[in-house]
Amino acid sequence: MQPFGEQIERIKKKLKIADKKDSARKVFGATSHKYHINKPIAESVVRQFEDEHHITLPACYKAFLCQIGNGGTSHLQSAAGPFYGIYPLGESLDELCEPMYLSHPVKIFPYLTDEYWTELTKLIDDDNISDEDFDVAMGNMFAGIMPIGTQGCSYIHGLVLNGPHAGKVVYLDQDRQKPKFTFEDNFLDWYERWLNEVISGELLDDRKGWFGYTMGDDVQTLLEKNRSAVDEAIKSDCLAGILSKVYIDTAHLKIFENEYQLATENYKKEWLQILTKFSYEVAKPYLATYGNLLHVYQFVCWYAREKSEEWLEHITQHIHLITDRETFRFATYLLDETNIDYGPLIVPMTLNDDLEIRRSAFYTLGKLQNKATYISAFINGLNDSSSQVVHTTLQALQDVKDKRLLPHYKKIADRVPQEPNHVLTNLEWRLKEHGLTLSKIKNMNF
Repeated sequence: MQPFGEQIERIKKKLKIADKKDSARKVFGATSHKYHINKPIAESVVRQFEDEHHITLPACYKAFLCQIGNGGTSHLQSAAGPFYGIYPLGESLDELCEPMYLSHPVKIFPYLTDEYWTELTKLIDDDNISDEDFDVAMGNMFAGIMPIGTQGCSYIHGLVLNGPHAGKVVYLDQDRQKPKFTFEDNFLDWYERWLNEVISGELLDDRKGWFGYTMGDDVQTLLEKNRSAVDEAIKSDCLAGILSKVYIDTAHLKIFENEYQLATENYKKEWLQILTKFSYEVAKPYLATYGNLLHVYQFVCWYAREKSEEWLEHITQHIHLITDRETFRFATYLLDETNIDYGPLIVPMTLNDDLEIRRSAFYTLGKLQNKATYISAFINGLNDSSSQVVHTTLQALQDVKDKRLLPHYKKIADRVPQEPNHVLTNLEWRLKEHGLTLSKIKNMNF
């Protein structure tokens, strides 16, 4: 039997099953590749390509080309596969760096540190770098990696050609974000996982994230891996894999709850997020006593926004403790979902020292049906020292035709041209609601 023979036969069958399962083409990229792959190519063609570039392609990838197919109908004639598919052999070799670097030793590896990546990329961040040095720097970063497909925008997937991780697929960003290695041992395992998740329906669900960025094992396997792992990065990847699931067996809820209770502080956040996603009611008492307000409000927003009113008392009791803009922003998302006048909670935040908190406060006030009630707060916003706050306040005052605003509109108009254009544009809109223009308001006395 040829190399990877049994797996190749499975993949051929699963391609047909996936095509039928996703007849509506809901999986990302399926409308382009349509699960079609052209005929295989001869091994002699592959050898010629290897000789030309002084490389040896991983056996798993060669098996795909020579036993399943090469190219198809998707972007750049790509074959059916994750995202926009798998490039035909030799396509877009210079997408990362000059093809001469395909034969150079790979410099990247799974779980590389931020410090290592920064060191590897520091030359290319020099604004004065020459074109020649730029090519060398890119080759140094992406040596030994062959582009095999695109994910859209600047993201591509590449194949590791040499070194201890040869045959693995790695996700890369041409804008030089840190690479993300996939979790499967080789290209065929990665490809078959994609088919499995199409067939199971996971990738047909809108709630499923991008394929391959998290571990693909079942929940029980991920739990066991998490318990046995020593490396913190692997533990976190196991938890991210659980979180990425669309469905779980309800029997696992008790396990998740127990894991949260026993978790060290390093992992309580991850377990609480998992618990909230899969059972808000089980998570609720733990959310209520969890110390990090940002995480609490984020998790409720992401997984149980329809329960926002249940958090009104919690926000009322804790809003005076909020000092960072992200926590306040998520608190306002929850308040906005309620059917109450939350103005009294928000008005004090319009005086906060943090510029972004003030902007968010005025933006949130502007969503209230009875926002005209808080005219005094809006007047403070119009006189704020930050033009960004003034801009947000003007937008929030849409449809408020209170004449007490006019003297403050005049103050802004009198500052022309010191105010940025976006402030003046919004001022003109507010004046129009009063039947006024910039020139008219400037000539008025109050």
